Amino acid sequence: MARGVIAVSGGCIVSGSKVKRSLLFTGVRVHSYSMIEGGVILPYAEIGQHVRLKNVVVDRGVRIPDGLVVGEDPELDAKRFRRTESGVCLITTPMINNLQHLAAA
Repeated sequence: MARGVIAVSGGCIVSGSKVKRSLLFTGVRVHSYSMIEGGVILPYAEIGQHVRLKNVVVDRGVRIPDGLVVGEDPELDAKRFRRTESGVCLITTPMINNLQHLAAA
């Protein structure tokens, strides 16, 4: 379900999720039960299930793993991602890969 001011480019699939005040570029896929608010999702990114993203920029081609939450805990966000003083988080593939290595350790 799309709400508020959003822009969605061609080839995007938003399936059973909520998107508010966001911009989704070409080929973005948002899987079920996820929520994006204040997001800029660059081309061909994939958002897993049960993901909550608030005030984020997701880099091109990034695969956000199921259940990831960004934008609700400023201290945790600053440890895992690049975060601006105004609270916007940049998420890149190397940052996601680092999360997976930390979880495996």
